[in-house]
Formats: sequence, C-alpha cells, structure tokens
Amino acid sequence: MAVLKVLVIDDEPGIRSGVTRILRDFHVTYPFMDEDYTFEVLQAPTGEDGITMIENDKPDIILLDNKLPGIQGVDVLEYVRERKYDIVVAMITSYASLDVAIRATRDGATDFIPKPFTPQELKSSIENISKQLYLRKVTDKLKQDGKKIRYQFLSVLSHELKAPLNALEGYLRMMQEKQAGDRIDDYADHIDRSLQRIQGMRNLIMDLLDFTKLRLEKKEEKIQEVDLTEVAKSAIVTVQPYAIQMEVSINLDVRSDSKIMADPEDMEIIFNNLISNAVKYNKFGGKADITIDSSENEVFLVFTDTGIGISDADKENLFRDFMRVKNERTKNISGSGLGLSIVRKVIELYHGTIKVESTPDLGTVFTVRLPKKSLTIS
Repeated sequence: MAVLKVLVIDDEPGIRSGVTRILRDFHVTYPFMDEDYTFEVLQAPTGEDGITMIENDKPDIILLDNKLPGIQGVDVLEYVRERKYDIVVAMITSYASLDVAIRATRDGATDFIPKPFTPQELKSSIENISKQLYLRKVTDKLKQDGKKIRYQFLSVLSHELKAPLNALEGYLRMMQEKQAGDRIDDYADHIDRSLQRIQGMRNLIMDLLDFTKLRLEKKEEKIQEVDLTEVAKSAIVTVQPYAIQMEVSINLDVRSDSKIMADPEDMEIIFNNLISNAVKYNKFGGKADITIDSSENEVFLVFTDTGIGISDADKENLFRDFMRVKNERTKNISGSGLGLSIVRKVIELYHGTIKVESTPDLGTVFTVRLPKKSLTIS
C-alpha cells in the first residue's frame, strides 16, 4: 500500500481530530490502480504553521480552512501555487463566498468541503483526490518514459549512423587520394565494406520507420487475407544473399493452411526480422528452419536455428526497445536493437504471443501464435 500525507490546516481542534479519526483506517482502491492508498494525517492550527509543515513534510493533500488566525487559507493556497508544488488542495470552510471560491479555484483548489461535513462526504472527496493523484502519477511516468525513448532514439541514431558515415568517408578519401593504387580493382574490398555500411544504415532507418508506424497508424482499413507461405518465401529471398555468405541453409515447412486476416506489412515485419535473425546469429554452415502450421483458429510459426544461442540473462530483456545482445560473438553484427521489440508489438496488436527457447552454442527457437480471423486491432 502507498501512504498519502494529508495536512489539515484548520484552527478548530475538533475538525483536525475528526479528520484524523475518519482517515485513520480508511483506504482507497480502484480496479485500475495497482496499489491501495492509505493516509497519514498531519495537523496545523494556523496558516503559518501550515506553510512550515508544507516545507518540512511535503504533504500530498491539503485540507484547508479559509478563515484562519493570521494569514488566510487563500493565502496559503497562493503560496502553494506560486511554488508549483505538486499538492492537491481542497477547501474546508463555512464561509465560501463567491469571491473566495473564484480566487481559490483560480489558485488551484480542486474541491470544496462545506462544514459541517459527514465522514462519508470527507471520504468521497478524498477518494476523488486520490484518483487524481494516481492518474497524475501514471501520466508523469508516461511522459518520463516518452522522454527516455526519445533520448534512446537520438543515442541510437547518433551512434549507429555516425560510425558507418565515418567509415564511408574514410574509404572515399582513400579512393580519392588513390592510396591503394590507380585501378578500381584495388579498392574492391573498400567498396564491399562501404556497401555493407550503407545496408546497415538502411536497415536502421527501416526499423525506425516500422517502430514509428506501429505507434501512429490505424490498422483496421488494411486488414485482408494474407498467405503467410508467400510472405515467408519473400522474406527468405530477401535474406538469401547473406545466408549464402554464411553457408546457412534455410528450410520452409508448410504443414497446413497458412492464410490469416492481417495487414500484409505487419506479417512481413514478423518474418523478415525472425528469419534475418536466424541467419545473422547462426553459425557458419548452420541451419534455419521455418515451420508454418495451424489449428482451426490459430496459425503457429516456429523459427528454429542452430546458432550461437541466447543466455537466460539476455532472454529476460530480449524484447525491450533498443536491446542488443552484446558479447564476443555478436560484436561485429550490426543492428538497431529494435527488431524483436517491433516484432512483439506487432504480434500483440493481433492478440498473439511470442515465446523464445534458447541454449547457448546450440540454437534458438521462436514460437509465434496468431489468431486466423480478423480481430479488432488494439
């Protein structure tokens, strides 16, 4: 349970003790909340004492009387507003004139609790305030996560694009200055490496576009019948040149009907990424097997390789954004760290699942389950 601090600023001892008694064993819960709220009540008899406790105790909620000895409640409210403290303030007063109400609302009061109030009236107000605080916390977390993702985007772009651009510039200057000789054949290796760098940058850009598209596009209008066998064949053709270099054999086994209602581009994302990974992270001379099977309501996609495998520690974070497995065997394999994250997001859009089993040095198996029929894309 989370504890919210409630500061009661009121010159009537009966009000302060009454609030303490009512909230002592009270807790707030809603179905959408991941934890209940309980309350610790603090008391201040004057506005000046209240300001001191605001600075020292950092309350989450203030129940504030307006008619106080010394400075008034609206002055305390203005103090909180000017300092932009993240505190929810509710006015508890018998003298809520229109002018006071307008000023209090302008300065950030979220509720008015008229005196005398019943325990249920106070609890109802506290429930609403607690809900506001919870939703505000969730909103702040989403904002921070958004900032983190944007920072990661910039970090990935700066690192993944800067290095190949520097290499390309170096190769071009070598050719410009004819450092290796006067014939074009003298630079065959440099040209091959440059093309590899360009392909790596192209792959990164496509991953970023896929990642952005998943967040912005509405899918319903693109749903159609898709033959996954054809999608798999196309993905194999795309990765075949690299498979030939690695001497990795790719085998497709279609055991039953492979048609599904989906956006074709989404299915291409799944097959392109998982087949590409089955080759990239394989051993020289290894195998990559793709099996397509189905039941009455689902299709089952199994991607098996004889590659370097994934440790248990890496499996825990495998589908996170920008996650890349880093070890001696993968240090020369380029990638954005977005591929598997994007794959999982696509699969979840269709209410499907993806699981991974892997043994280091033996290989990896990705198993995907997708519903055949068109569902509302979430």
